[in-house]
Amino acid sequence: MKIASVEEMRFMDRYCIENLVIAEEILMENAALASVALMQHKVGIDGRKFVIFCGMGNNGGDGLAVARLIHSCGGLVKVFLLGDKEKFKGAARTNMAILEKLPVEICALQSAAQAKKDVAHCDLIIDAIFGTGLDRPVTGLAAEVISLINKSKKKVLSLDIPSGVNGDTGEILGAAVKADYTVTFGLPKIGNMLYPGHEQCGALFVAHISFPPSLTQSASLKIATNDHVPLPRRSVQAHKGSVGDVLFIAGAASYYGAPYFAAMSFMKSGGGYARLAAPKSMISKLAVKGREIVYLPQEETAAKSIALSNKNNLLAAAAKVDMVVIGPGLSLDEETTQLVRELAAEIKKPLLIDGDGLTAIAEDIGILQKRKAPTILTPHLGEMARLTGKSLAEIDKNKIVVLQEATRNLNSIIVLKGAHSLIGYPDGNVFVNLTGNAGMATAGSGDVLTGCIAAMYGLGLKPNGATRKGVFLHGLAGDLAVDKKGMDGITAKDIMEFLPLALKKDREGDVDSNYYAPPVIL
Repeated sequence: MKIASVEEMRFMDRYCIENLVIAEEILMENAALASVALMQHKVGIDGRKFVIFCGMGNNGGDGLAVARLIHSCGGLVKVFLLGDKEKFKGAARTNMAILEKLPVEICALQSAAQAKKDVAHCDLIIDAIFGTGLDRPVTGLAAEVISLINKSKKKVLSLDIPSGVNGDTGEILGAAVKADYTVTFGLPKIGNMLYPGHEQCGALFVAHISFPPSLTQSASLKIATNDHVPLPRRSVQAHKGSVGDVLFIAGAASYYGAPYFAAMSFMKSGGGYARLAAPKSMISKLAVKGREIVYLPQEETAAKSIALSNKNNLLAAAAKVDMVVIGPGLSLDEETTQLVRELAAEIKKPLLIDGDGLTAIAEDIGILQKRKAPTILTPHLGEMARLTGKSLAEIDKNKIVVLQEATRNLNSIIVLKGAHSLIGYPDGNVFVNLTGNAGMATAGSGDVLTGCIAAMYGLGLKPNGATRKGVFLHGLAGDLAVDKKGMDGITAKDIMEFLPLALKKDREGDVDSNYYAPPVIL
């Protein structure tokens, strides 16, 4: 499903009104009809009590239309206005004029305390205060009302986006409504999909409100949910070399987990042949756990990381495989980081760089810009800061914009890891991943992801699709692990062990809404 920025949604509104001659009142009515249909399903309307908080913009106009429809369905509704009704314009003003002719109580709110009694006795609160255009911190009366709503413990429906959430970033601007349901209009906005805004939405529903597919599915919309990427069927004649032969360059003293999880997760995700080039002193200990891995012992630096002298042998090994993974647990030894840069410049196969490899390559990003073969980077926020030269705060506040710029500048597919990881392509397309959970914030989880992405390439997907599929399955495995063991205390090993089941469920189309819940279209 496509996701829109606030400006893209404004363009769609204008296009429908000006080019398709769909009146603004029709769009607002459709938004209200979809919202009331959801209310009817979730709480019922006839004989129920509702409180609606309306701001002075079109979001407030949506709330006014909802109030009229509640009244027509037999519900009891009271509307609180957070401002002067004379400020309403267009369709919102029209709906205000209609509502004033009906026996619906409308109150100009002076303080949140005025609404406290009605809130205490209602069945549902409708939040129609700000909508997606908010770009400044919430203060004053609006902040008081949001606090009242959140403390009420009543069911809450937000129209378009919970008031207080930035529609382009998901940032909470001082205070935000915590909704049980959100109906967003046209398409989900970025703020509906990125944390922390996504968490404020509750169950998310989408109403297209008459927008045609030429708008909602347009190729010009570069952001979308990371939906199902079909895997090629596994041939009955498959052998270990036909389902992925990958070289992992990983490991250093004290970093035994990273190389093991990367290589073994590749195999747990369906990959066939994992070759692990690691310091020779580590091999005997790694082999105790990973007997299925093929080991390539490497000469070591004084710090027992992979020495630069291995370069030619590693290039020769890289030439024989389908993909090369470099970085998990490599350490930041100066000689080893130099090896990473020289290998990245000369390897002609698809290359996935993770962990310490990202820190090494950040010192000379020109190497990435010159690469001809596909490159995949899997940074967390700190690594992204090093790659882009931007602060953590700047990246966190503008994830998608920064990601689109970085994929282009670094000539790479990039997975920006975190809650709802983002997958970005150099052409500007970005996919928001919806699998995964907070329990996956554990050491080694990223190494498992690395192996999973490599396996998807080995199974026959192109680098773009392999990255999306790997991120999806990695999150699904984490969700399965949490479902079985609980969120606290799962480890990278737990995630890895659930990869085969995640792959099985995906192939069988058995990924239910407990694990993958995109917005529901009304």
